[in-house]
Amino acid sequence: MKKVKLIYNPNSGEKKISGKLDNIIQIYQKHDYTLIPFRISSDESSDKAFEDIDSTYDHIIIAGGDGTIDRVLNSMILAGINIPIGILPTGTANDFSKALNMTFEIEEGIEKIINSVPKKIDIGKINDRYFVNVASAGMFTDVSQRINPDLKNSIGKVSYYIKGIEEALHLREFKINVSSEECNYNGNMYLMLVFNGKTAGNINLAYKAELDDGYLDVIIFKVMPIPRSIPLLINLLKGEHLDNSNEDELLYFKTKKIKIECCDGLVTDIDGEKGPDFPLEIECIKDGIEILGFMD
Repeated sequence: MKKVKLIYNPNSGEKKISGKLDNIIQIYQKHDYTLIPFRISSDESSDKAFEDIDSTYDHIIIAGGDGTIDRVLNSMILAGINIPIGILPTGTANDFSKALNMTFEIEEGIEKIINSVPKKIDIGKINDRYFVNVASAGMFTDVSQRINPDLKNSIGKVSYYIKGIEEALHLREFKINVSSEECNYNGNMYLMLVFNGKTAGNINLAYKAELDDGYLDVIIFKVMPIPRSIPLLINLLKGEHLDNSNEDELLYFKTKKIKIECCDGLVTDIDGEKGPDFPLEIECIKDGIEILGFMD
C-alpha cells in the first residue's frame, strides 16, 4: 500500500479537522492508501513530520490555514522533500486555498486530491524563508499576529475586521525603498504587498496574479490625502483598483525579484505569521511545489 502523510493543525479555524480524521482515514483506505497522521501546534515544529518520509509516500496532506501551509512547506524544503501536496483548507482566511479553487468540504477535497494529477505552481521566497500567498508590511498586515489565538478561533473572520477597524483609526506612513528590474520607488507608503496568490484577508487585491507565471505581483498603496483615498477605496471594493488608479496613489507591477528597505521599525508578515526583518529580498520560485486537487 502507498502511504500518505496527513499533517494537521487541530487549532486552525473552527477546529473541525479533529472531528473528520476517521472520515479521512476511511476514504484513503478505500483507495488502498495507508494514512499516517501527524499533529502540529503553534508551539511545536513541523520538522519531525518528515523524519520518516521515503519513497513509499505518494503525497502529503496539509490541513490548516495559510500559516500552517507555510510552516510545513518550509520544513519540507529544509528536509529536501519533493513530493506532491494536497491541501485541506481548515484555517480562518484560507487565502491560498481560494486562489487554488480548493473545496472547503473535507471529504470532497480528499476525493479530488486522490483523483487528480499534480500541477506545478510557484511559491515565493523572502530572505531565507518561503511563502505561498503573500508577504506584506505596513498598515493592517500584522493584524493576524496581534489577534489573540483564542479570539481568532472562536469568532474567526470577525476578529480580523475588529483589529482592522482599530488600525484604520491610527493611520501611519512608512518610508521605503523598492528596487526591481521593473520599478524603483523611494518614498512613503501605507501598505505594501507582494503576492504569489490573489487575496489577503479574503479581499481580492491581486486579481491579475497567476500562480504559475513565474512572477510575483507587487502592490504599494502610497500616502495620499484622505479625499483622494476615497475613490481608490471605491475602486478597491469594486475590484478595479489595479486598472483605475494612477501612480500617485498606487504602484502595481509584476516581478521575478525585488529588494525592499525600510528603517522605520516596520514589522513584516508572511501569510499571517511574523516575517523576517528588513532589508527584504523577495523572489518567485517558478514551479516551486506540486499541488494535488487544483481546480482550474
